[in-house]
Amino acid sequence: MWSRGFLQQAAGVLLDVDGVLLRGGSVIPAARRAIRKLVDQNNNFLFPVVFVTNAGSCQRHQKARQLSHLLDVQQVVLSHSPLRMLTSFHDKCVLVSGQGPVTHIAHTLGFQTVVTIEQLSEQFPLLDMVEHNRRPPTPVSLFLTIILFGEPIRWETNLQLLIDVLLTNGKPDCVYDTWLPNQLPVLACNMDLLWMADAPSPRFGHGMFLLCLESVYKKLTGRELQYEALLGKPSLQTYQYAEQLLRQQNHNRKLSTIYAVGDNLMTDIYGANLYKRYLAQQHAAMTPSAKLVCTGVYKPHSPMPRDQKGAFSEMVFSSHRDLKLELDLVEPDHVVEDVEADPHLMFHDTQWCPKFSFGNHRHK
Repeated sequence: MWSRGFLQQAAGVLLDVDGVLLRGGSVIPAARRAIRKLVDQNNNFLFPVVFVTNAGSCQRHQKARQLSHLLDVQQVVLSHSPLRMLTSFHDKCVLVSGQGPVTHIAHTLGFQTVVTIEQLSEQFPLLDMVEHNRRPPTPVSLFLTIILFGEPIRWETNLQLLIDVLLTNGKPDCVYDTWLPNQLPVLACNMDLLWMADAPSPRFGHGMFLLCLESVYKKLTGRELQYEALLGKPSLQTYQYAEQLLRQQNHNRKLSTIYAVGDNLMTDIYGANLYKRYLAQQHAAMTPSAKLVCTGVYKPHSPMPRDQKGAFSEMVFSSHRDLKLELDLVEPDHVVEDVEADPHLMFHDTQWCPKFSFGNHRHK
């Protein structure tokens, strides 16, 4: 049961995980204290809460178990969760790239025929010159879709075989055709160039792998790699899916306010503000609010590169190629030291604040 005040406001909260609640495998102390303020004496949330992370190498229940040392987490949105809504691709033969139980994840999301990069390498050993001493499994004749779940372990092999499939229109045993009129659909999850773990500086994320794939594809074809869908924060689909989960917790009633908290300007803040703009265009009676913390990717004392006119340089916009640098979209409503700081800012009105700061900028 939500308290009467929150029922009247119909408020919901979207919390980033890495850089806000966790730093690598450790809980940020301020996050533990902040979470306690969001639950009642029975450890039930006082209002709808969804954890939104760009992690994608595990299943939702596994991520929930990782957070269980904070409290019993029920709703977790991973970067690949919105793939459930793309039902038109579920009956296609899909090639999946990433790490972790990607086959099981794909089946859980609704995809019926799934082949991994490793299985493709086994079937066509001459394609993988990194490691090709394998026996071919059941043959696959044609791929119709590519799903990029997250950064793989062996980048060279994944880049090589993905290009093989793209430039042969799904028939990797054929010769390249760089003049193909149509490109296979590519569904990519998690656009983060960088994310924050235990190391003192950010690590390469899946967005960096996408950048490599895009560069190789353009170098060989002269064309830009096109995506059928880009999922994970800051995509609109991710926030739409997260809002659905918030509504479910609110007994399918609409929300008047969504508070988004994260540590990354280019994913958490950009995405929340982008969704705020979308809702305004749809004349929706709900306003997001964004809060940025300084425990993750974002470092308030690090100078940002500027051009001669004093404007932000494109260098500082460390996000995906298909996202435009719009300063209003990377401007948080509030910047705080950590997720616990100034908690009243989260509940000061009935609007969704897409500008916020949590202490750690990891967009996974």
